Amino acid sequence: MHNRFSIARPNPWTLTACIALAVVLTSGCDRNATDDPRRARPEAQQWQNAHERMLSVLEQIKSRISQDNDFLGDADLIQLKHQLAAQPQHAYAMRGALMFEIGTKNVFLGNTSQGIEEQKAAFELLRQAGVPQSVFDKLFFSIGVSHLRKAENDNCILAHSAGSCIFPIRGDGVHADPEQATRAIAYFSRVLESQPGHLPSRWLLNLSYMALGRYPDDVPQSFLIPPKAFESEQAFPRFIDCGSNLGLDTVSLAGGVITDDFDDDGFLDIMVSSWSPADQIRMFHNDGDGRFSDWTQQSGLTGLYGGLNLIHADYDNDGDIDVLVLRGGWLGDAGRHPNSLLQNDGRGRFRDVTFDAGLGNEHFPTQTASWADYDNDGDLDLYVGNEGFANQLFQNQADGTFIDVAPDTGVADAGFTKGVIWGDFDHDRFPDVYVSNLDGPNRLFRNLGNGSFEDVASRLGVTGPQDSFPTWFWDFNNDGALDLFVASFSQSVDPVAADFLNLHHGTEMDRLYQGDGKGGFADVAEPKNLRRVTQPMGSNFGDLDNDGFLDFYLGTGFPDFEALVPNQMFRNDGGRSFLNVTSAGGFGHLQKGHGVAFADLDNDGDQDVFHELGGWFAGDAYGDALFENPGFENHWIVIKLVGQQSNACAIGARIRIDLNHDTATRSIYRWVNSGGSFGGNPLRQHIGLGKNDQISRLEIQWPTTGTTQVFENINANQFLRITEGRSDIESLPYKKLTFSKSPAATSDHSHHHHAGAGRSM
Repeated sequence: MHNRFSIARPNPWTLTACIALAVVLTSGCDRNATDDPRRARPEAQQWQNAHERMLSVLEQIKSRISQDNDFLGDADLIQLKHQLAAQPQHAYAMRGALMFEIGTKNVFLGNTSQGIEEQKAAFELLRQAGVPQSVFDKLFFSIGVSHLRKAENDNCILAHSAGSCIFPIRGDGVHADPEQATRAIAYFSRVLESQPGHLPSRWLLNLSYMALGRYPDDVPQSFLIPPKAFESEQAFPRFIDCGSNLGLDTVSLAGGVITDDFDDDGFLDIMVSSWSPADQIRMFHNDGDGRFSDWTQQSGLTGLYGGLNLIHADYDNDGDIDVLVLRGGWLGDAGRHPNSLLQNDGRGRFRDVTFDAGLGNEHFPTQTASWADYDNDGDLDLYVGNEGFANQLFQNQADGTFIDVAPDTGVADAGFTKGVIWGDFDHDRFPDVYVSNLDGPNRLFRNLGNGSFEDVASRLGVTGPQDSFPTWFWDFNNDGALDLFVASFSQSVDPVAADFLNLHHGTEMDRLYQGDGKGGFADVAEPKNLRRVTQPMGSNFGDLDNDGFLDFYLGTGFPDFEALVPNQMFRNDGGRSFLNVTSAGGFGHLQKGHGVAFADLDNDGDQDVFHELGGWFAGDAYGDALFENPGFENHWIVIKLVGQQSNACAIGARIRIDLNHDTATRSIYRWVNSGGSFGGNPLRQHIGLGKNDQISRLEIQWPTTGTTQVFENINANQFLRITEGRSDIESLPYKKLTFSKSPAATSDHSHHHHAGAGRSM
């Protein structure tokens, strides 16, 4: 099994290695095979139903966090303490190294204050050992990072405001309690005294001064990153985080998000997850009055834990939205947890049918999957990208079950897959699938239409980046041909700081492959202003300003606590180029960004942005954000397609809108799906129309039959439902809302708090 990218402890400079000490950590208790959820045999127990069986498996995984989970449990902390106690008093170097590891582990677990004190105690021991200055620099940097995390806890979580952790930090984002950021500055400064070129310290030094409201004036000139480096490339109205007022700021770890209408009342609801096996999947119901209610219990989700990503579709063609929960990503062999297929009863109540559906026979670590009707038989199939294990293609049997046909179809790629997405790039009505891999070439499996695929990525020049993560098909320039975005993923602050300072670095850049309409691609990232360091994980696209061109948002970061880098928003400038509007728009959240959704949650005709935030370790939790769109005075249309011969939620259908624009006709194209590979937009399609208040021609091409329906002279600014084969258009009377401005009863930014083992603040 390929396991290079299983997450390691995020200590960038392991002191133990630096002073050449072999600190050997044992792995804890052996796991009995009968206790291993991935090996549990269904005949071993009589289950009342598949839902109860899944609850039992997940509860078993949760109960073993302390012993089995290196990132949330404390088994290795106990081992470290035993090793420290066994050291002779004069073994200053070994005791210092072990004390540092103990302190760092406590910071990871969320015992931040205790961990900082232990890291400082390690300094005293190592000072007595006479270790070289380079070791102290590594120690000082780590202590500075820990103080900065404590500053986030004290100010951005416990004293949260709408501006908390929004980069560049200003206004109500400035820390009310300056103590921890001040201490962080002292430690980063000590590193820079001996290593002036240490870019992570320079980056975090500037960030710490921002947190105190003392940037740029008080930053030493030789280490200042100039304010101009952070300016947006275009003026843009500011979006305000209103998640706390609405009780949506669930404090959790890395996870996914879906926004869609789960109970078919016309209002978009929100489902969120967190990767921790102790964290509850949550459902927030849009009450239609500007508020959201926690429907987790009444939706049947209680006891369904974990999930690094969520994707949705109507897999059983019954007219409602079902959900797939993806688990085990980054954990290697230890991440062989079951995924969950959650069947909706039409009222927003879910039942786990994974084992009944044939999706629970084997478990592999994953965080990415995508729905499409690859064989054009009218129901949705599922491609799952695994990490170090062969990918799977589950063919829908139209009876509620699936079978894995990947080995027979040629798509069982065994790379470390981080993103998969379907799209019919060659316009033959058979969806093709792109596979984004870390540490290896990406794949583009062309659907041959006969039940098999061929990898054409190398021939078409779309194998890069070699270390990539999120990906999606879209038509960024509205020419009717699908384009492909693939983001590079690196795990260091160095290239981020270097990029802001215009310094050379060797990091791979993102790729934007423009489709030529004939099945070919050309990389246009540089001329479209996208040759950048972005480090995205969660991401998605939508039309913020309703101009008809798709913008996109990247949730950035990597597991290390030092990874405080702004999430980034790019506005599409009419298909000609992309402009970074992060700072102006207020999108530069510094917390680690995961699931992203563009959705008009208040039905006011523009897309808001929901962002699931939080890191990998228990000590790096954070609250989710909802950025409310201030409006752009452009027109729009929302179209809900209902398939009859095609799949019910119309995934894969193509929408073409023609607008009379001055003396010419302008066209806008959309393909129905939920957006990118790490975040769930609504399946009903929100399309900006610019200044046009009428659509001259609307064309729907249905995926299964290839039939095209045409409608003319449609007024803008309404919600429509179009059913395959019907000649009429239904106007949906969805009510516009105004978000509540009163803080939710639980909006202390610590409600629904992450419940992983070992966590305290």
